[in-house]
Amino acid sequence: MSTFRPDFLWGAATAPHQVEGNNVNSDWWANEQVTPGMQRSGDANDSYHRYGEDMRLLADAGLNAYRFGIEWARVEPTPGAFSRAELAHYRRMIDTAMGLGLTPVVTLHHFSNPRWFAEEGGWMGPDAIRRFRSYAEFVSQILEDVPWVCTINEPNMAAAIIQMMKLMEARHLEEWESPTTEMRSVPDFPDPDPAVADILIEAHRAARDAVKQRTDAAVGWSVASEALTAAPGHEEELRAVLAAREDLFLVSARDDDFIGVQSYTSQLVDATGVVPHPPSPDNTMVGTAYRPDAIGIAVRHTWEVTQGTPIVITENGIATTDDARRIAYTGEALSHLEAAIADGIDVRGYLHWSALDNFEWGRWEPTFGLIAVDRETFVRTPKPSLAWLGDLARSNGSALPTLTSSRV
Repeated sequence: MSTFRPDFLWGAATAPHQVEGNNVNSDWWANEQVTPGMQRSGDANDSYHRYGEDMRLLADAGLNAYRFGIEWARVEPTPGAFSRAELAHYRRMIDTAMGLGLTPVVTLHHFSNPRWFAEEGGWMGPDAIRRFRSYAEFVSQILEDVPWVCTINEPNMAAAIIQMMKLMEARHLEEWESPTTEMRSVPDFPDPDPAVADILIEAHRAARDAVKQRTDAAVGWSVASEALTAAPGHEEELRAVLAAREDLFLVSARDDDFIGVQSYTSQLVDATGVVPHPPSPDNTMVGTAYRPDAIGIAVRHTWEVTQGTPIVITENGIATTDDARRIAYTGEALSHLEAAIADGIDVRGYLHWSALDNFEWGRWEPTFGLIAVDRETFVRTPKPSLAWLGDLARSNGSALPTLTSSRV
């Protein structure tokens, strides 16, 4: 008998800027053209045109859900001028997913902004909340039968990236360092800017209300969990770090329909703060420690802070060229997730990051995907991990080995 719910979501995830290609109206695209050392997304995976093939590969493997995003920069290329053609494109994506038996989990904002929004000051601009609500209202026209909507992806990471950009500028770095895959000059992320955090929380609530007024969707947002633990005697330091980096955003989700948990690795907190990942041959392609137990730590902390908001794992995975290692990591992560469910935590789904090897915010090298993509021909090649996860989905997780030990 499976521990997972009968309607458990088994799927994979992507973000529009990372896979679609030629997102020319976004701030990320603009930065790619002028920033030294920053690789360009270009055609990306051409998923703007090939999304049907991507979805079919997931469905044929046995998965039942797909998380993808709507690109704000396409839908509203200039302020207040919405594109009905782009809206129809994303509706076709929803229809394609449903036609293949994939439950769509739709994200409204995944890091990238319209260029004009960035020029207005981004999230610190005077009309940021109104702008985002207006976008959410327009997009809600095509979400009437979408069961899951994520308003903003990793607001705590978005707010921290703004701080990180300031630090990089202050250090006059001559070459780009991707904040999501590498940070050589700054060994640890700064805490999210509290002012930006407050705006993002308000923007999330405005978008949530707009979507819920027009649809029956379960609405929430996703939070990046570092799955932090305390070094002996440093529990107070851990609480302070979590309060600044995660808990502010988790508390705001107590009234949401679900909370997305996104976790990859774990780190210690001591008197100096978050301890950097020590060099190790076991580290991933992005320098993080191999910690499949992180998902269990993240889920338990999220459940406690949100006081019981239902959870969807909206991202979990590993950057590696060794697909056997991907399978091993994911299997152990899912065993830790199953243990949390057995302890009474309400988890509704698991969406692997990522469906495809894609553009990792300034870098092409890290490979997280269940599907390889030839960047010249765009030929998709499913990896063994896709079939493995699909088989697990067909059994609703009953093939997972029982977790007999837990790393802390």
